[in-house]
Amino acid sequence: MVYGRPIAKNIDPIEKKPLYHFYPGSLSYSIGTEGCNFSCLFCQNADIAQGPKLNRRINGNKSRPEDIVNEASQTDCLSIAYTYTEPVIFLEYALDVSKVAKNNGLANVFITNGYMTKQALDGAAPFIDAANVDLKSFSDDFYRERCGARLKPVLLTIEGLKEKNVWLEVTTLIIPGLNDSQQELRKLAEFLVSIDKDLPWHISAFYPSYRMKDYPLTPEKTLYMARSVGLEVGLNYVYMGNISGTEGRYTYCSSCGFPADR
Repeated sequence: MVYGRPIAKNIDPIEKKPLYHFYPGSLSYSIGTEGCNFSCLFCQNADIAQGPKLNRRINGNKSRPEDIVNEASQTDCLSIAYTYTEPVIFLEYALDVSKVAKNNGLANVFITNGYMTKQALDGAAPFIDAANVDLKSFSDDFYRERCGARLKPVLLTIEGLKEKNVWLEVTTLIIPGLNDSQQELRKLAEFLVSIDKDLPWHISAFYPSYRMKDYPLTPEKTLYMARSVGLEVGLNYVYMGNISGTEGRYTYCSSCGFPADR
């Protein structure tokens, strides 16, 4: 229903995805269609992710895969990012674009909630160079009650992407009172360490949105606590996003601690 009808097309820094260890300092041509396989109560792109459910229609301007790749090449982008909503929703389109992109020397990046079947993962992985998976919580109850989904398939996708040698980074949005306990964050970080201690983990602050506007924003001290937990558990790269400070602007060497300005 959304094939060839992107609702959003933008040129973004690759770090905005966020991907900090993949083509740092480069631009990525970002596209996304309407729709999502989640129904997150805190959705930050609800106007397009939940749009078809709310408006009962599909929006977007027609663009052929070749059009997307030409636009990316003409704007000096090194990659195409399938983002803003959930790329699995427009998987057939994303794969057609990614194949043309590969033939033209562009990388492909999936920004995904990780909620996909093994069949979808097996079909997409050969054309994906990097992915950022949004691991929203380490609680199945959280996924069921807040996202209309389940945790296990997301964990399997993270494991599967790593096994298929797709460059992988993970993001977690910290929501006060829901997924910010030290115990849960420790379990989540331990899972990531079991995948790869060098896997970058991005932790972001929650800002009231969509159907959770009555929740408070995340205190900076909570993000610092989460970062400390990640480093203590054994992750080498933990980044705090969308707050002031240097952690969101630098990549730190895990050996000497020296910051490399991207």
